[in-house]
Amino acid sequence: MRVLDLRNRDVRQFGKYIVVGGGNTMLTLAVIFLLKSEFGVNLWLSNAVGYAAGMVNSFVWNKLWVFRSRGGRISGEAFRFLTGFAVCYAVQFAVTWLFTLVLGHGEWSLPGGFVLSGYGFATLIGMCAYTVSNYVYNRIVTFRN
Repeated sequence: MRVLDLRNRDVRQFGKYIVVGGGNTMLTLAVIFLLKSEFGVNLWLSNAVGYAAGMVNSFVWNKLWVFRSRGGRISGEAFRFLTGFAVCYAVQFAVTWLFTLVLGHGEWSLPGGFVLSGYGFATLIGMCAYTVSNYVYNRIVTFRN
């Protein structure tokens, strides 16, 4: 079993993973924002629903395009993917929660009129932790070709 080899194939694969992740990030943030800011849903529930939407999108694109998984039963891959999602979501949640505790809910004004809260910044850090841990998990466990 080949784990990670930083040659051209793996660099291209990680690049594709980042493209899919960028789409997932936009989808996840949009869902979190809409639920939390427009519909008044609890921020932690908004976070979970946002990640669930990104998860479905991620499975399809990672299976078919990033890892080009053709073998194995889809139910087994889906189960491993969901397990990895749960583990990596727990990592993301812990990081987001910890940074929110440290930073609080204060807001910072950014160039261009943007405002970022402590929770918003913590969410971005948590997403980075999720992205790295989820790529490694899916590469080694879910879509092992």
